[in-house]
Amino acid sequence: MSSRSISRSTGRLRGPRPVRMPANAKILIVEDDTHIRRLLRVSAERAGYRVGEAATAREGLSLLDIDKPDLVLLDLGLPDRDGIELIQLFKAKGVGVIIVSAREDIAEKVAALDLGADDYLTKPFDSEELLARIRTALRHRLTDHGGATALTVGAITIDLEGRRVLRDGAEVHLSPKEYNVLAELARHPGRIVGHAQLLRDVWGPAHEQRLEYLRIVIRNLRQKLEADPARPVMLRNEAGVGYRLVTEG
Repeated sequence: MSSRSISRSTGRLRGPRPVRMPANAKILIVEDDTHIRRLLRVSAERAGYRVGEAATAREGLSLLDIDKPDLVLLDLGLPDRDGIELIQLFKAKGVGVIIVSAREDIAEKVAALDLGADDYLTKPFDSEELLARIRTALRHRLTDHGGATALTVGAITIDLEGRRVLRDGAEVHLSPKEYNVLAELARHPGRIVGHAQLLRDVWGPAHEQRLEYLRIVIRNLRQKLEADPARPVMLRNEAGVGYRLVTEG
């Protein structure tokens, strides 16, 4: 199968060795609400994952070394400690983190992502969306160690090593800023990349507040890459937070 025949719902990172999802990845749920914890467990086990549970931050940190999870589903409103304080502790162990929280404040989302969270899902959540976010976070964790050099999403191939972008096999001309924004998103497929991070990495620290720069580049990228720029499927806006390169349908 050629790279152009890979569908949008099965975007792949290509690297020097194959990236395979673990057949029985371990997920740790850190959530004090018994009902929500059960919903998360049922959804994850239905998809074939092994699951551990903790109702407090202390229990979650204890199970981190005992269970050695691949991914943590973390609530922020824990009874003994704010979940936001745990993100870097989990990430320091090489564990993926998806925040599953009722907090909708944009500042909270930005803070969690800046601290290293792989994603942020707001309660109430759809179980299929949850599973899609889990697959993406696990795949990202693997490709962090896999030397990925290219990403194919539908008709679009982003060649990070060759610094070029193809659409249906034909090269698409991008300005340096357009390419650099797209490449930054491609290095974190399926994840939200914050406005400040994109502006800092592409334009420099002095331009972190110049959101209009980023909006112009994203608009240009959608014109060049999306089938319908008015209804973007690949380059998604996360209102007030950042952008996401969607690799799952």
